[in-house]
Amino acid sequence: MNGHASRSSDLPSRRVPDLIHRPLWLLATAWAALLAACGSPPTPPVSDKTPATEAPGPSTAPAGPAGAAMISPASVATTPKAYRLDAAQHLYKLNAQRIYEGKLPPMLYAVGVLQVSIDARGQVTQLHWMRAPRHAPEVIAEIERTARAAAPYPVPARLGKVVYTDTWLWDQSGRFQLDTLTEGQSGG
Repeated sequence: MNGHASRSSDLPSRRVPDLIHRPLWLLATAWAALLAACGSPPTPPVSDKTPATEAPGPSTAPAGPAGAAMISPASVATTPKAYRLDAAQHLYKLNAQRIYEGKLPPMLYAVGVLQVSIDARGQVTQLHWMRAPRHAPEVIAEIERTARAAAPYPVPARLGKVVYTDTWLWDQSGRFQLDTLTEGQSGG
């Protein structure tokens, strides 16, 4: 009987570690399954036209009115100014038909300076006008819509999150250029 008692007293002490480790094992297994399910799709090959400050990344962005998704590169920019170039190129890709080709006319319909806050996932968290074209409220609304619709932006991989500023140069035709990628203005 003594042997039986000692065996039953040993039994709870052996089960306690099993009970402690089983939930951890189940949690680890569930976490691994979740991560496996969240795998990113293959990225397209990098072309010669991809800027040196960009690398393929997992974020996707709606492309045009059909809403088809496209891969948005992750930015490896280390400063807001460098990120601004990546963001401008991203906006141009999504709005190719709306970009004013060539030099802008000497008189623009509107000029606005917009500060955009981007989080670690490339999402717009805040828009702040540094200089709004108040005479053209429809342009303010369209720039804000365009800036928000371009999300997700390239993920600011090295910055974590970023606040960058760009100047929107708006023609009366409704087409625009960003100061970062402008072709300049023709003489008047």
